[in-house]
Amino acid sequence: MEKLLILTTGGTIDKIYYDDQSDYQIGEPEIGRILRAMNVAFEWEIQALMRKDSLHMDSADRQAIRQAIIDSEAKHILITHGTDSMVATAEVLADLDNRVMVMTGALNPARFIDSDAVFNIGCAVGAVQVLSPGVWIAMNGKIWHPDKVQKNRAANRFEPRND
Repeated sequence: MEKLLILTTGGTIDKIYYDDQSDYQIGEPEIGRILRAMNVAFEWEIQALMRKDSLHMDSADRQAIRQAIIDSEAKHILITHGTDSMVATAEVLADLDNRVMVMTGALNPARFIDSDAVFNIGCAVGAVQVLSPGVWIAMNGKIWHPDKVQKNRAANRFEPRND
């Protein structure tokens, strides 16, 4: 794998909570800190596209993600994204050819000690190196095709779609 392009969009992975009533802001992308701490053996570049909760993303935001991919020469792309609308964004990227795009996020902020962020990022990094071209979702220790997965908010995890 040549240099990994990392596109960040915000979401829970980058949230910073300030009080007990869940007041938060989306901070700087946490993935850079995580990759440096893990002393990874590959080159990477972060492009921070936005800092949004995915519930607040719209079609213009999804088109901005798509355009960033089109404008890049990168063939391996990791996208950090909020979990609530990850599948909707994947649908917008589905027809981009000749690139491996893996989306991941976290169900708990990366700054929390019990966060799934490091695990999900590690899974996504491994996946982006070996998967065939297309868009994929790496969550909860599995690699999902976006057409076959949904977020179960009650169980706080991704699981197979019930179509």
